[in-house]
Amino acid sequence: MSTTHRRQTAAVALRLLAATGLAIDAAVHLHLADRYDAVTATISQGTLFRAEAAAAALAVVLVLLWRRPLGDLFAWTVAAAGLAALLLYRYVDVGALGPLPDMYEPLWFTDKTLTACAQAVATLSLTVLLAGHRRPAPSEPG
Repeated sequence: MSTTHRRQTAAVALRLLAATGLAIDAAVHLHLADRYDAVTATISQGTLFRAEAAAAALAVVLVLLWRRPLGDLFAWTVAAAGLAALLLYRYVDVGALGPLPDMYEPLWFTDKTLTACAQAVATLSLTVLLAGHRRPAPSEPG
């Protein structure tokens, strides 16, 4: 197996891992959104969950079909920001921030754990994928 073939196989595997993580992220956030509609300031937590679900779903499409560094970067941002928010609001009582409601929830439950793992897998997969993007050297065909 050539180096190029191995890289292409690895990239496909990373894309599938990232897309799976993002799809789980989207599905869980969409599933939970209505339960969080009552947690509100100017924007409800349910609305934020729906926005996360939409962004993660778009990221899945970009990772699987567009396969460009910009799309991968968008997907990485969705996964990493989602994981960061989940961990922040799990461990820190930030309170309400401007239009955002107080989303502090100091417990783990199945859907939260599943989402955190899925976002972590997507973030890690996309980090490796983005690190592998490179411009061809001048002697390589471009």
